[in-house]
Amino acid sequence: MTAAGRRTTAQKRTLAAGALTVALITGLAGCSGSDDAARGTPAGGAGAKKGQAAAPRTAPRLIGDGSTAFTGAQPRQPVWQRLKPGETPPQFVVFSWDGAGEDSQKLFSHFREVGKKYNATMTYFLSGVYLLPEEKRNLYDPPQHGAGRSDIGFNDVEGIRATVHELRGAWQDGNEIGTHFNGHFCGADGGVGTWSVEEWKSEINQAKSFVKTWKTNAGLRTEPPLPFDYDKELVGARTPCLEGRKNFVRAAAQMGFRYDTSGVNDQIWPKKDMGLWDLSLQLVPVPGRAFQTLSMDYNFLVNQSPGTTQGDPSQHRYWGDQMRDGLVQAFERSYRGNRAPLIIGNHFESWNGGTYMRAVEETIAKVCGQKDVKCVSFRQLADWLDAQDPDVIAKMRTLKVGEAPAAGWKNFLAPQPAKPVSPASPAVPAGAPAGTAPRSEG
Repeated sequence: MTAAGRRTTAQKRTLAAGALTVALITGLAGCSGSDDAARGTPAGGAGAKKGQAAAPRTAPRLIGDGSTAFTGAQPRQPVWQRLKPGETPPQFVVFSWDGAGEDSQKLFSHFREVGKKYNATMTYFLSGVYLLPEEKRNLYDPPQHGAGRSDIGFNDVEGIRATVHELRGAWQDGNEIGTHFNGHFCGADGGVGTWSVEEWKSEINQAKSFVKTWKTNAGLRTEPPLPFDYDKELVGARTPCLEGRKNFVRAAAQMGFRYDTSGVNDQIWPKKDMGLWDLSLQLVPVPGRAFQTLSMDYNFLVNQSPGTTQGDPSQHRYWGDQMRDGLVQAFERSYRGNRAPLIIGNHFESWNGGTYMRAVEETIAKVCGQKDVKCVSFRQLADWLDAQDPDVIAKMRTLKVGEAPAAGWKNFLAPQPAKPVSPASPAVPAGAPAGTAPRSEG
């Protein structure tokens, strides 16, 4: 079966589940597969810009079979400072991609260029099986399924070559490489929502292993390595279909992860859950409708053309505009309100004529150049949050969705007056009974 055929089968299964939530506030996150692969575009420049740390040059140190290498600090990373008293927080926006891989649509390479154009770094959640060739499929031993099973298929050698090319360039551009795990199993029959903590650990370790051995597995030994140590690079994830979060977070906390983005939140400032920042998808407006949906292309899809990725062509432009306008409305209510980070998830898919890809690109163009707006990766957002005074984050969490501080940020985050100190009690002479004050001599 072709890669495109495998994707269609997986999509049908996911859409059947997603159709149950068509008119509901929440829904499942979709899955993304791999088409016939093509080579990507060359990596762009990676020089540091204002407010970014210049990465020192380090001779590459190959790791394992040379699939990955330590090359020093990642280029183009921002240097964060703690908010000053009374300072307005930045408006963060995170654009992220599930199951990132380069296929014949060339959407990975396209959005890398979009990111550079609008000074936006993003998070690419790689599916590990996209670096595993079909003939080596039995190397994957998924929890609760037979070896070699995957609901999104595997890849071919040229697809792996193209995907690695984009991963390499994306990291050099300053983007983050996270994980979307491997087989993308959803539902009650062995889906990720039924996995134990130990099964999650197995899935995470296998996702890492496919990144660290792609040269051996695909026979691409002369290709350049990925320029990072994935054991250190991997600090966050989004689970398939947003299922299994509870046990995943427990496993991730034990394995040194720093954030998760697999749940459902309102647009308020985040908090930590079991030591990980909860940077989950958020409820955003659906213009013209009386409900909200999750901030992901798939959730707009299942509300607009339930049961199919190829709905009425006459509605494609309207549906894309509806998603774009919903995301922009969500941005505006944070930007002019509580300044909570806006979290957006996507897939490299041409659903409904590619209208959601257009919507995302137009959203990036609309918001990323505005004053005080920083379009960043999840890792960069976690870095900023960790740099702040926890009491300041807690105070900002008291602001409701779209709620701006009544007296402005200068007053809301003004220095807190020192607590009054009670006058010191008069000294009691040595040997005097407890509670006895010295007598005045005048």
